[in-house]
Amino acid sequence: MAKRTTLRDIAEELNLTISGVSKALSGHPGISATTKQRVNEAVARLNYRPNKIASSLQSGQTKIIGVIIPSADKSFFGSIVFGMENIINQNGYSILLYQSHELPENEIKGIDTFIQSSVDGIIATMGKQTINYQHYLEVKKRNVPLVLFDTVNENIPVPTVTIDNYKGGFIATEHLIQNGYKRIAYISGLKHIPIFNERLRGYLDALRKYNIPIEEELIIYGKNTIKSGTECMDKLLQLQIVPDAVVAVEDFTALGAIKALKAQKYRIPEDVGVVGFSNEGFSEHISPSLTTINQKTVEMGEEAARLLFAMSNKANPYDGEPDKIVLEPLLIVRESSLRLK
Repeated sequence: MAKRTTLRDIAEELNLTISGVSKALSGHPGISATTKQRVNEAVARLNYRPNKIASSLQSGQTKIIGVIIPSADKSFFGSIVFGMENIINQNGYSILLYQSHELPENEIKGIDTFIQSSVDGIIATMGKQTINYQHYLEVKKRNVPLVLFDTVNENIPVPTVTIDNYKGGFIATEHLIQNGYKRIAYISGLKHIPIFNERLRGYLDALRKYNIPIEEELIIYGKNTIKSGTECMDKLLQLQIVPDAVVAVEDFTALGAIKALKAQKYRIPEDVGVVGFSNEGFSEHISPSLTTINQKTVEMGEEAARLLFAMSNKANPYDGEPDKIVLEPLLIVRESSLRLK
């Protein structure tokens, strides 16, 4: 492995002190323009790269923000990280990304890694399996700025950015009603996840608004996976009276439902309408294209990063009531729900 060029190497090359080279690189007014030019030329010639660890020890900052997401495979989370990077890079910071794969032990390991790495802040979404949240309270206890987004917990008193999940569930269901569907099923997610319960509550209130009876057999609980969506849809299709539409808690679940419907020769949207949630990258490209709820992912990421820097600018990041930003969901209408009335 090639030897890394150090400040000492540059100092010896130019017959300067290490302190003089360091001041020249930082633009110190006490260093002449000629010396600064000589140092910059030597930096380029010797391929010098600053030692960020040493710099962070001097400044007390690593200029790194730790980010935890379940998986980079989903465009939903990739788009949120893209939004974060827009703001984080503008502020001269970098992202250290950790994937939990929805496993609480990985989430805990990720938080521990960030703490050990002395990151300047953490932005995270809680995994669907996470019930014990002590590791997040530990971050707050250490006074490290923490912002949660998407899947959050009201018992963790930190700033959050979420979508109005209730409204999302409501407008998804209302759209189907307004397109002539009468017997609308709902495939929900894990019962202990608040955002899933809010989407279900929106579905129920939309039915009430239009005086459509609520039937317990039309509400089924699964997971936000293609396999689970297929299994849940298969169960709904075994009912004595088959639903003529379904709202799925998430786009992967909706994709599974579409696969089950196609396998049993149901036409979409003529026989059964389908609406998803989250506007995943594949949603507009499948056949039929999927009507879904846009959760404004880029904006969610940007707002989370802004909240984090707002905390960092305080003497105590946790002074005052934590900010709670709730974004408006947007219905994206595509082929899967447009049935003639």
